[in-house]
Amino acid sequence: MEKQASTQPTRGLSLDRGLERMRQQHARLTPLLMKRSDASTLEAFDLEAERLITEVFGETSEMLEAYENAQLGETSSLVNIPEEAQEGGVQDSDQGSLHLRRRVLETCIADLEARRAAATQKQRTGPQLLIGPQIADHMTPEIRSVPIDATLKQASHLMQEWRIGSLLVADGRYYVGIITDTDLAREVVAQGLDATTATVRGSMRQPPITIESSQPIIEGVRLMKDKATRHLAVTEHGEIIGVLSVSNILRYYSGVA
Repeated sequence: MEKQASTQPTRGLSLDRGLERMRQQHARLTPLLMKRSDASTLEAFDLEAERLITEVFGETSEMLEAYENAQLGETSSLVNIPEEAQEGGVQDSDQGSLHLRRRVLETCIADLEARRAAATQKQRTGPQLLIGPQIADHMTPEIRSVPIDATLKQASHLMQEWRIGSLLVADGRYYVGIITDTDLAREVVAQGLDATTATVRGSMRQPPITIESSQPIIEGVRLMKDKATRHLAVTEHGEIIGVLSVSNILRYYSGVA
């Protein structure tokens, strides 16, 4: 039976408690990423993660389905791109599956943060209504790019060198797309492409999804969710001036918390 996204707040937990529990679960994954874990440890982690996601989002939620897919090493529309500044390049299948688990949990956290921000705004009225901080204040201003005819291996090396999870794709003077290390993993590992010959052109997402720098952070979260992406190109008067990632959003909300 097809699973539908939950539109209700946390079902078995309060919003704040669900967010706290989800952050704790996310933190428990870090040691598993740093060293290989035995099967029983990972199985216990997965059972707890599935139980928590079910309590927070419901047993028919897309979040739960995405986590189940992550355990199989499969991506979903909810986690189509990775966290910036911690990953770069193609992972082996086991590590790739762990990273996918992390991305699902981060997506859960970002969704709960957005709900809490929306609930807070709804409680405010009149002149006290706050739109929130602008994207320009929390984006990554450095633009990292790769030529459209570069190979996937070259793109992977650039991500590793700069410790980022995505690159804008340049065709001459214009940015025509974006490629992420999830794209690389999907194309090279899942599709069996040769990273030394396949080019960025065939694997990039085009055109890049953009958002104006003057928009509030909450609008960036909504757009990422609507477009099933974790990176947005930030524009000012139509010109790309930076990138907003889920990592930027998580860092902002962690500071607020």
